[in-house]
Amino acid sequence: MAEPASVSVVIPAYNEEDAIGGLVAEVRRAGAWREVLVVDDASTDRTVERAEAAGARVVRHPYNKGNGAAVKTGVREARADVVLFMDGDGQHDPADIPRIVTPVGIYDMVIGARAATDQAPVRALGNAVFNRLASWLTGRPIGDLTSGFRAARRDRLLEVLPLLPNGFSYPTTSCLAFLKAGHNVTFVSVTARAGTGRSKIRVARDGVRFLLIILKIVTLYSPLKIFFPLSVASLLLGLAYGVWNVVLFGKIPMGSALLIQLAVVVFLFGLISEQIAAGQERK
Repeated sequence: MAEPASVSVVIPAYNEEDAIGGLVAEVRRAGAWREVLVVDDASTDRTVERAEAAGARVVRHPYNKGNGAAVKTGVREARADVVLFMDGDGQHDPADIPRIVTPVGIYDMVIGARAATDQAPVRALGNAVFNRLASWLTGRPIGDLTSGFRAARRDRLLEVLPLLPNGFSYPTTSCLAFLKAGHNVTFVSVTARAGTGRSKIRVARDGVRFLLIILKIVTLYSPLKIFFPLSVASLLLGLAYGVWNVVLFGKIPMGSALLIQLAVVVFLFGLISEQIAAGQERK
């Protein structure tokens, strides 16, 4: 069980002058944390000054790299064994921090799961789809795949750091990487508040990116979860097309044969990828 003195609270921030000072003050009142570390991603406003005035240690990027890059800097710079992440716009309630960090030790990562009613309707629908897909691919129930409010053991985070993107998809990647690596992950319910400013996430662009990340991580750890359904679909389509042509025209078309061959090739690729993934896990 994580004690407050063993926790570094890391807040990636970019142009969050309206919220960052009050947020840091709230975080410090919520517990005797080892440190409150703000990673400033080359803000052009007074984010740094207000964070420092509120009592945070600030690490600055010389140029804008992205939210994920700020998170990775926070992991490297953190001085405690447990790292808690929260957004700099004030949407995460610091009062929920003890409930998230306390189970760390029993679990390697604890994620704050938001209620659908706390999210915009379009985003809530998209997150629900991603949660269902990720749950099926990983074989574990996932309460909130994209929540940036989470705590984890620093040593476990360092293991997956090279997999994390520099953009806004680090929550998705880290959650899936932890699950597929066999680490213990759980979810606790949290309340999401209205953040300051406009969201930097774009539904269409980042939705496609999240989907690709899910497929990339699952393909990296459990390739047959992707290859086997594709192989079965191709095989069934080829057989159905072939039977339909035999019944109507008395011959098997070339398209049917190609679909069946594709099913075999995809399945074999899946087996090879599964062996490679298994070999990497043994190293």
